[in-house]
Amino acid sequence: MDFTLSEEQKMLVDTIRTMGQREKFKELAKHIDETGEFPFDLLKKYADLGLLGMTISAEHGGGGQPAMNAILCIEELAKFSPMIAGPVFESNVGPVRIIDIFGTEAQKKTVVPGVCRGEHSVSVCMTEPEAGSDLTALTTHAVEDGDSYLLNGRKCFITGAGHASHYMVYTRFGNIKGYKGIGGLLVEKGMPGFSFGKQEKFMGLRGMPSCDLIFDNVRVPKKNVVIPPGEFNKLMWTFDIERCGNSAMCLGIAGGAFEEAKAYAMERKAFGRPICEFQAVQFMMVDMAAKIDAARLLVYRAVSGAGHGLPSIYEASMAKAYANEMVVDVTNTAMQVFGGYGYSTEFP
Repeated sequence: MDFTLSEEQKMLVDTIRTMGQREKFKELAKHIDETGEFPFDLLKKYADLGLLGMTISAEHGGGGQPAMNAILCIEELAKFSPMIAGPVFESNVGPVRIIDIFGTEAQKKTVVPGVCRGEHSVSVCMTEPEAGSDLTALTTHAVEDGDSYLLNGRKCFITGAGHASHYMVYTRFGNIKGYKGIGGLLVEKGMPGFSFGKQEKFMGLRGMPSCDLIFDNVRVPKKNVVIPPGEFNKLMWTFDIERCGNSAMCLGIAGGAFEEAKAYAMERKAFGRPICEFQAVQFMMVDMAAKIDAARLLVYRAVSGAGHGLPSIYEASMAKAYANEMVVDVTNTAMQVFGGYGYSTEFP
């Protein structure tokens, strides 16, 4: 397999890198982490550069580009912060892809162009207090009532909750047991009976809106059914590209940590010379680089195989499993390179 980037892709990465320097993303990332507030005006800048909806169908306002281009952008932006990469992630490999691929023409026209302009955003709603992420055990349910469904239940740890304009809700239809009863409903913010819990405060991922969703007899028109019951496989297919986006985030976070550790090791002196000259530190740097490269190969393999479509569940799952373990190892090792300063918020 040849994963050599095209000239266009190299220019894309350079553009992102230049933007990060111009907009002072490193300082912005620190501000987000300190305040827990995301600068939503960033969406307009991303939209102007065509980063939102890069992979979305051109006829609905997207860029019609292969998934690899979005993955490259997510990786580069995540070197500064996963929060800064978040909007590009959500608009290219997030739940909007479900609508773009499987939604009705009316659903696409209502939601997709707004996502590409930075005016709309879509959150995926799976996790529940009791079921966790076991999609076959969901208790949120939609009961048919005339030309609508009455939706009842609760979701938790929903990324973008409270801020997003639309919510792709994984729910059980009627009394259909098991995975065959699970489908997807598009719920709009402001629908009567749809409310939010308090915003979560996480140890990390500061600046990411997240809270419970409460559905109390929310009347959702049947025209808002994106994936009907019996087509559970479609929900999982689109989730595989999101796994690749998650893996790209891990690549970026690890890559950013590696670059900071390398720069510090070349500058920091001990016993009269830079610590990068000590073999123990060199071993640490090589281990980090090897793990990042190994994860990148798995991610690029999965995404390259997808082209403009969706990756295989095997390749996407392998990439996600390894990349998530890798980023923990690499960032921990990077902290060790910094020594005591690695525990200080004054350093990256």
